Amino acid sequence: MGSAEHSDRLASHGNRMPKSPARALEPEPAPTQPISGKGENFMAPRSARIRFSAFVNVLGALFMLGVLAGAAALFYGKYRFEEPGPLTKSVSITVKPGMGVSAIARLLEKNGVIENTYIFRGGVILHDSSIRLKAGEYAFEPGISMRRAMEKMAAGQSLLHKLTIPEGLTTQQILARIKANPVLIGEMPPNPGEGKLLPETYSFTRGLSRKTFINSMAAAQKRLLDRLWPVRAANLPFKTREEALILASIVEKETGKVSERPHIAGVFINRLNKGMRLQSDPTIIYGLVRGKGTLGRSIRLSDIVRPTAYNTYIIKGLPPGPIANPGEAAIKAVLQPMQTKDLFFVADGTGGHAFAETLKKHNANVARWRKVERARRAAAKKALAAPKTTSPTPSDTAKDKP
Repeated sequence: MGSAEHSDRLASHGNRMPKSPARALEPEPAPTQPISGKGENFMAPRSARIRFSAFVNVLGALFMLGVLAGAAALFYGKYRFEEPGPLTKSVSITVKPGMGVSAIARLLEKNGVIENTYIFRGGVILHDSSIRLKAGEYAFEPGISMRRAMEKMAAGQSLLHKLTIPEGLTTQQILARIKANPVLIGEMPPNPGEGKLLPETYSFTRGLSRKTFINSMAAAQKRLLDRLWPVRAANLPFKTREEALILASIVEKETGKVSERPHIAGVFINRLNKGMRLQSDPTIIYGLVRGKGTLGRSIRLSDIVRPTAYNTYIIKGLPPGPIANPGEAAIKAVLQPMQTKDLFFVADGTGGHAFAETLKKHNANVARWRKVERARRAAAKKALAAPKTTSPTPSDTAKDKP
């Protein structure tokens, strides 16, 4: 090999001198890592990469544990939220206006409806019902779940109370019942007038004002008249709704049998058309006691002949106003009376009445009624005169038992 070619080969190997056979067997030293440099890539040491990888793995494991723990907590909370609750007997609870979820939860826990306020609050918030729980009085049944309790309050399913106003009471008597009701609140408004309220069974929530309750009764009567007045029978002897209510109140007080009311209304319609006096006993009583409603004794002959603005044995036509608050059946009876020729009726001793077209037949019915009355008085007198029997002693009662 020439000297020139040898020089070129040395140049191509970076002018490195050839190794001796002993050095050739030694391992090559690891190349040093540059700290930085233009055009050079940074590479972390292997130990640093291992530590970083372990850190990431720990974070991942912790994250997965957190996810699993959260899922388990949600599953447990959902189970507790929907499972039957601890309540063993029905209870009523009043949620006051302005109470938040926390206050409601404590109230439920205090009354034994729930056991865990935190689960209830969390369930309500997750269901987005925190701003929809309504004030009111709620009845919770035994074993009710937190979810059902929430749904009941969110829907405003308040406990409904009922007050029955019987037909035929005067307004004064009705107002006394409303005033005595412990669930209604507020002062009593002025008397709205006789015959202005519709007797019914009314449902309402605790805290309703007495004024609102009375207004609802008046509104109910107006709705009823709005429905019945346009379809009334033709040629009735009255022209206004007020006159219809007056006659309906008389029909209401004359009989407690719903089936008889159209018949009695038909009799009064016939008498009005013929110019006859109505001769209704309840009008005598109202003329004497007005809003009190009851006389407390039987009608006497002196009462029948005593002039008052309401005594239809004295006055002709209708009295100046209603004598009670008629119910729907009596109002319907007056607006759609039975077509009959009867002009008279009298009690028949069975809770109903005997009707007649002529005075002769009517007098015969009256005679039968007086016979029934005499028999009743005699039976009552005999019962009072009979010796009183003593109650059996405990030993005597025991002997009769098997």
